This record gives sequence, structure tokens and C-alpha cells, in this order.
Amino acid sequence: MKYQNILVTGGLGFIGSNFVNLFHSEFNIIILDKLTYAASRSNILPDTKCEVVIGDICDANLIKNIIEQHKIDAIVNFAAESHVDNSINSPKAFIDTNIIGTYTILDVIKNYYPSIRLVHVSTDEVFGSLELDTNDKFSNSSSYKPSSPYSASKAASDHLVRAWVHTYGIDAIITNCSNNYGANQHIEKLIPKTITNALEKKPITVYGNGKNVRDWIYVEDHCRGIMLALNRGIKGTSYLFGGNNEISNIEVVNIILDIIKQENSGFDYHSLITYVTDRPGHDLRYAIDNTESQLKLGFKPSVSFQEGIASTIKWYMRAYAN
Repeated sequence: MKYQNILVTGGLGFIGSNFVNLFHSEFNIIILDKLTYAASRSNILPDTKCEVVIGDICDANLIKNIIEQHKIDAIVNFAAESHVDNSINSPKAFIDTNIIGTYTILDVIKNYYPSIRLVHVSTDEVFGSLELDTNDKFSNSSSYKPSSPYSASKAASDHLVRAWVHTYGIDAIITNCSNNYGANQHIEKLIPKTITNALEKKPITVYGNGKNVRDWIYVEDHCRGIMLALNRGIKGTSYLFGGNNEISNIEVVNIILDIIKQENSGFDYHSLITYVTDRPGHDLRYAIDNTESQLKLGFKPSVSFQEGIASTIKWYMRAYAN
């Protein structure tokens, strides 16, 4: 493999920690994480070999010191504020981390370390919303139409990466993924919230009529896609990773409750579902066309939703028991 010393920003968060846990034995990994509410040192498995630095990606001197001390030759940028509801209520943190933080990384690379490869991890939400009754999917030719402060901040960061590649010639690529699920996700998100509320027999809130559709990708499949992009991706290119699992929010909730009921019969878990006023600007549907990432990188999701959600429920049940 070309890259050996990798700085993983946001490596104590959901997707970043799964990436570290999967690939720590293949690389020298340094984690830089602000350790916000959605991150935890416990997300890193006990036998995982890596060094953790607590700090902010907006701190250019800290990034420079890490790069020089550890001879970093690649950066995978997972660091981001990511919860749409939080972005609606308090957008400033999203501007600071997602835009200013990405700019800081780009500027350090441009000014001091132009040989470093950057993989900037983004989201399909930058493309806006698809209609429910079509077969349209997001691809590299899709226009950017962000709907929330979160997706707008990620769209801005994507544009910065492209500008730094075009204007300054840095070696960077962008990845855009569909909704992730799996171990280590904060319980504010739909799947872990549904699981944990069901286990505690608390109300499970569903926005609107629950018919908004998302394409779900198992987090480890997404991480494997990111690794393919790091090692095989072409400078200045974007790669999209989806799970080929388009499921409405209410279907996801019902699938989870059906599985939990099998483990704990005798209680009507579906009675916990509570419909609430829809989120402002709620996108209807997301779906990703994997064709280009499959042809150019060899990417193909390997975990079905049925397999992945069963594994995820078991993980949260174990965590809940502890």
C-alpha cells in the first residue's frame, strides 16, 4: 500500500472509529478528535493500535505538529458535526467544524505538505432530495442542492476541496455516502434511538408520516469504500458509496421492533411509535448510484440490511446490558 502513516480526523466518532478499528493493523494511525458529545474513546476497540490526540481541526499548528511528528502521508477527514436537527437549532458549530475546519486542513496541506493525500468524507445530503415516486439516484453528475444547515456546510466543504485541487494542485478526493448504520453511532440518530428507546420501552418518535426514504449502508462497507478511494482514487475525483437499501423511516423502525420482539416477546413494541411534527425542510428521499465507484474502485457493498441491522441491534443490546 502506498500510504502508511494516516491521520484520521474525527477518529473517535461513529464512522471514523469503525475505519480505525478495521484498518489499524495495516497502517500507522494517528487520531485527531475534539471529543465532542458524539465521540468516545470507548469506540476504539481495546486491541486497536493507534495514538489519540485530543484537539480541534481548526488548529493549524496542531495539525502541522502531528504531520511532522508522525510523518503523515495521508489524511482521512471524518471530523464533522452531522446531526441535521442540531444544525437547524445551532448552525454555528457546523460552520466552524465542517467549513473552517476543512479549510484549515486544506491550507496546511497547500502551504506545507503538498504531497499529502486527503480523503474528504462527505454525504449524499449535499445533493438535496429526490422524489419518492422515481427511480432517480444521486451520481457524480448530480447538482448540489443542500437543504439544511448541515448539508449546506458539507456542500461548502466539498467545494473548498475541489477549489484547492483545481487552484493549488493538492492531492485530494471526496467521498459522498448514504445513511450509515452500525456500531458506535450516537443514540440521537434514527436506528440507535429506535433500538435504545425500544429496550427502555420509551416512545419512539417518527417525523411526519415516516415515509421519507433513505439508502442505508452498513458502516464497515462504507469504510472499505473509503479505503479503496484512498488507495485507488484519482486526484480531484468524487466517489459515491451507497448500500442499495432504500427503505422508508417507518419501515426501518418496524423492522427493528420486529427483531427486538423476537428476542423479548410479550410486549407490543410497535405501540411505542409516536408520530411527531415533521422536521423543517425534511428531504424526501436519498439514493446513490454506485456504478462509478464499482467500475473505478471495485466497490460493492457486501452486507445486506437484514444482516447489518441484526448485528447492529445485538451490538446495542450488549452495550445496553453493560
